[in-house]
Amino acid sequence: MIIVKLTEAYLDSCVNLFIEVFTKEPWNDVYESRTQVVDFFQRHMASNTFVGYILTEGDNVIALCLGMTKPWIKGMEYYIDQFCVRPDLQHKGIGTTFLTLIEHEIRREGMNALLLNTEQGFPSERFYLKNGFQLIEGLNTLVKEVWRKSASSFHDSKEPLHCTPKGSFAAP
Repeated sequence: MIIVKLTEAYLDSCVNLFIEVFTKEPWNDVYESRTQVVDFFQRHMASNTFVGYILTEGDNVIALCLGMTKPWIKGMEYYIDQFCVRPDLQHKGIGTTFLTLIEHEIRREGMNALLLNTEQGFPSERFYLKNGFQLIEGLNTLVKEVWRKSASSFHDSKEPLHCTPKGSFAAP
């Protein structure tokens, strides 16, 4: 097994693996199309903070990690956004080996920590805890969507929006 930086050359194999893993239990993700997943990977890879790794065995991608560097008070950290191992190779120590190799790589690149979010109670949580990650008590992940599906809902004017006393926004 060899760890390699994720590049465009591995895009198709990584998209296939990602779909294979995350459309099954326990995730059961549903994607609009393969193109949606390709676009997701390409947006990651286009970011100037992107750092991705794959684990190969021969010509096969058997695990992948999408992540990014992130500054913090104590230096640079590596944020894992997506991590997966081919389903038929899970529970065989490959994920642990891959994480160990990633730790070695990020340490070599001057980063000092790994961080991620995962689903509470899912097998992934147990996996990360078993591999030395710690829960941060009192920390929650929050999200707020700021787009609307209707194109007519967007504010296309070059004029700034003004906040009304009730907290809504209106064009001048």
